[in-house]
Amino acid sequence: MTHVRIPQGVQPGSDADYAETLRAALGGLWRNVIERRAPQVAALIDRNATDLPPPEDAGPFLQAASIWFQLCRIIEENAEVRDRRMTEARDGADAVDGSFAMALSAIDPGMSAGTFEGMTGRLSVGPTLTAHPTEAKRVTVLEIHRRIYRLLVELETQRWTPREREDLLSDIESEIDLLWMTGELRLERPSLTDEIEWGLQFFRDSIFDAVPQLFDRFIAATRTRFGDAIEVTPCIKFHSWIGGDRDGNPNVTAEVTRAALDRARAAILDHYVERLGAAAAKISVTSRIVTIPPTTAEAIRAIVAATGRAADYQARNPGELFRQALSVIAERLGATANRQRTGYPTPGHFVADLRSLDDALVDIGAGRIAERFLRPIRWQATVFGFRTATLDVRQNSTVTTTALAEIWSLSAAPPAYGSKEWSSRLRREIGLPDLTYVNRDRLSDATRELLSLLTLMREARLSDDPDAIGPFILSMTRSCDDILGVYLLARYAGFGAETLDLRVVPLFETIDDLRNAPRIFDELLAVPLAYRSLRSRDGTIEVMLGYSDSNKDGGFVCSTWELEKAQRRITQALARRDLRPVFFHGRGGSVSRGGAPAGRAIAAQPLGTVHGKLRITEQGEVVSANYANRGTAINHLELLASSVLLQMRPRVQEAPDPEHVDALEALSGVSQAAYSNLLHLPGFIDYFQQASPVEELAMLKIGSRPARRFGAASLSDLRAIPWVFAWSQNRHLLTGWYGFGTALSSFRQVRGREGDRILADMFDRHPLFRLMVDEVEKSLLLSDMQIAAHYASLVKDGAVRARVLGLVRDEHAKSVEAIGYVTGSSAIGARFPKMRGRTERIRPQLDRINRLQVDLLSAFRSAPTDRAPIPLMQSMNAIAAGLGWTG
Repeated sequence: MTHVRIPQGVQPGSDADYAETLRAALGGLWRNVIERRAPQVAALIDRNATDLPPPEDAGPFLQAASIWFQLCRIIEENAEVRDRRMTEARDGADAVDGSFAMALSAIDPGMSAGTFEGMTGRLSVGPTLTAHPTEAKRVTVLEIHRRIYRLLVELETQRWTPREREDLLSDIESEIDLLWMTGELRLERPSLTDEIEWGLQFFRDSIFDAVPQLFDRFIAATRTRFGDAIEVTPCIKFHSWIGGDRDGNPNVTAEVTRAALDRARAAILDHYVERLGAAAAKISVTSRIVTIPPTTAEAIRAIVAATGRAADYQARNPGELFRQALSVIAERLGATANRQRTGYPTPGHFVADLRSLDDALVDIGAGRIAERFLRPIRWQATVFGFRTATLDVRQNSTVTTTALAEIWSLSAAPPAYGSKEWSSRLRREIGLPDLTYVNRDRLSDATRELLSLLTLMREARLSDDPDAIGPFILSMTRSCDDILGVYLLARYAGFGAETLDLRVVPLFETIDDLRNAPRIFDELLAVPLAYRSLRSRDGTIEVMLGYSDSNKDGGFVCSTWELEKAQRRITQALARRDLRPVFFHGRGGSVSRGGAPAGRAIAAQPLGTVHGKLRITEQGEVVSANYANRGTAINHLELLASSVLLQMRPRVQEAPDPEHVDALEALSGVSQAAYSNLLHLPGFIDYFQQASPVEELAMLKIGSRPARRFGAASLSDLRAIPWVFAWSQNRHLLTGWYGFGTALSSFRQVRGREGDRILADMFDRHPLFRLMVDEVEKSLLLSDMQIAAHYASLVKDGAVRARVLGLVRDEHAKSVEAIGYVTGSSAIGARFPKMRGRTERIRPQLDRINRLQVDLLSAFRSAPTDRAPIPLMQSMNAIAAGLGWTG
């Protein structure tokens, strides 16, 4: 039995530091486990933070530290959800940041309910769970984390007796013990089936139930604002890449994609059947007591009659029309799952039956019963359909162009890609009413596979839920021809000739591609078939923007500015054809990959580029951070939806301040030059590979992609995810700040006092620049040049080490100085006390783990093997847990 406890006096609304109380309590429980399982590590933790464990204790030490970092994250998540509730209880919902109530309070007070309802009818937010391998934690470990979180929620209740509270604390300790005994490392690479189930588990655990509560919050906010509830529309539409993203993963075949569609379909249909059974058990209304209006009774009987076995159901529950109908609906869903004729032809028919029962309960004065037991299922059905999430498909343009060239080679030597002949043939063939038959037996496996995928996409669009399959996302889109090539391949795979029921979403990733995007759209929309196929019913076209590769390409400041300009220019290019873009932001968890507080990131988008519709990737550790628990999931979804809603407010469209544009252009150019200078230093790639664990990261089993070396022989070989992961592991974190200091220093030197005035004005009034400054400061807070020097000691060539590290240190000092000047803050991170407090709490242990990792890397490289030692892999997990993201 443990001897630590959370004091009874910590009441909701008190001034007690609840998070600190939890840290003390869970720290004691964690300590109990360590003393029992690895007493030598417990003793080491108490010693000077500069002491490193002996080699035989490195593994247990790293395991203990990683578990503590994970517990700290769970505590913070619990405390944030609790703080939100306390704020709402004390000050009202409109005082809660990111709430619908706060968003509605900021909308024109003269706006009518009808105008608002029309505006919200266009609202659509698309969180997209991706298959990027940036989650270092196993699913089993995530489930233990969820149970600990739920136990902490139970502890908040004040009704427990001292013995009951001790039991809850003992349960938490047993879960921490289970974490220790489970181990967090994947010793085998997860299969694609594992990844598919990993993604679906978040829906089962939290997302399915979060959505109805999200709608409840929206209705409550509209009632407060307008007096009556606005008709709810499905403003959230989930997407997934898991099982559809084959860019870099040849194991994702058409059959895997089919399996992902089937598993997602089964997950939501099983959920509906379970909830309908629960509703039937509770809605025990009988016509022997309640008079049901004839028209209402007739509507319910029509639902029962749809099976052709109405008499059976009437005999089973005589007089209980609602139970009869719910049982029939559940049976029809079972037939839907088996694709039988008696199933529902579309999700809309399922929703219509639920609405009929909902209306019937309202008719007999039982509206609250409908709200409790039926309406959540109906709202889930409008959001999840028969699919759980829309499965997107992603492939690289090099694969599609190679496949097209192979098909052409069956008849004659194909023209060279990028030539006028290639473009001419492409446009000629895409406009033909009939194409030459392609004998797939003569094609390579890769090209046959691509055609099979496109055929599957066509079949899915003809299914009972066409939204089960999403767009074809074309990564590394370099030209109009790349997009047209996919449409021609789709025609070879069986799509029609006039308008193709296939949306191809270009993904612009590099700096050059972002700059070329408007021209690409001008050329693309001049092709009639592309124009007809790309344009959606509401006149929008989806465009995806890549944050990771643009950052790797041009550095943080340049990438951020080029993404802003690309959105403006693409919007202008589409407006010339009376079209609007829906931007799909390919963000990661770290600053370098576009990570930022969701609400502020949305607010910083260029005015006029968010038209009520927004998509955003959520990957790896970001998925578990946002969706592991229902409370967190609800808050996150509300923040996304309310932030987009705020962007829809009627506002005067002011032209960008020319002074600000000029300044950002100058800062971007100088920053990119400084960044490029670093990347092209002689020996830079050797420094990167030796002063970071980039090579060893390939041995960490964090994704189903085949094992490969992440290292590079040239700059173009560097992949964005391991690039960021490696620079975070060695605490350089230069992908989040490098070039900022030189850019501001140069600007101030050239512009003098006028430049100082402009920078101050931008910090006050330009949302993107303010966000940029904030995120650079956060990256600098996590970076550490002393730790970076430890990693640099691994570089064999002393001249290379001195040259690269010297430049990094100089730029770091300039960036710290620049942040201090712009913000007026005396210390890095002082403006973010919560983050700084967390960082300072874990810094001693994190620094110790970094130094230990350097020793482990040195030892492993002196006698390398095919499998990295477990302590080395544990160190990568521990650092990722401490920082809160991998890449």
